[in-house]
Amino acid sequence: MPQPLSVVLIAQNAAAQLPQCLASAAFADEIVLVDSGSSDGTAELASRCGARVLHQEWLGFGRQKQYAVEQARHDWVLCLDADERVSAELEASIRLALEAPAAPVYRMARRNRFLGRWLRHGEGYPDWSVRLFDRREARWSDDAVHEKVLFAVTPATLAGDLLHESAEDLGRYFEKQNRYSALAARQLHERGRSAGIAELLLSPLVRFVKFYLLRLGFLDGVPGLVHIAIGCAASFLKYAKLIELQRARPAP
Repeated sequence: MPQPLSVVLIAQNAAAQLPQCLASAAFADEIVLVDSGSSDGTAELASRCGARVLHQEWLGFGRQKQYAVEQARHDWVLCLDADERVSAELEASIRLALEAPAAPVYRMARRNRFLGRWLRHGEGYPDWSVRLFDRREARWSDDAVHEKVLFAVTPATLAGDLLHESAEDLGRYFEKQNRYSALAARQLHERGRSAGIAELLLSPLVRFVKFYLLRLGFLDGVPGLVHIAIGCAASFLKYAKLIELQRARPAP
């Protein structure tokens, strides 16, 4: 008998992306959506689509996702974002894995769609992500941003892609990267990290060489170039904002 599965999401003002996500997750035994105060009908839409909707004030990405995991009725959980959807091949792979789990943690390839193109290289693919796990063996980190699943085993790999609409338009994508870089800088500052000219210069350069050259991001044409350029800018901004925090002085 297969292990029962809960799909869990966190969301805020995600009504535009949510229908496709929920439709792709309909094979699960339940869907749990934790809303943090939407004003666009996200909660009502999710409820109409059959999800169990809960409200939780924002805790930061890691803690919010872990809260959602803890609300699930089943120990096996699949964690999704509202702008993601499960491909048919990935659904079949998940079903097969739950028949007789080979590991308590599974990773999957995430394919990013950017500027109208599904990226096939660089940072855009395969973008390995751990999303399916037994919550008794794994949990989300407490990180406010760039959260990750913590586990002490070797994850198994699922066939099929998790499809991610990584940008509705460049304006929103820039806004998101700006928010994330600020959160990442704050997180590093709270952990006692510091930065200087070396980080400002080398972090974007290393990122560009790794993903655009070594991992062939240039094969994704203009979308691939724009994607890595924004990623490198985000790396620069993260350390610039960390330097700003270092140099801030309390008001007299």
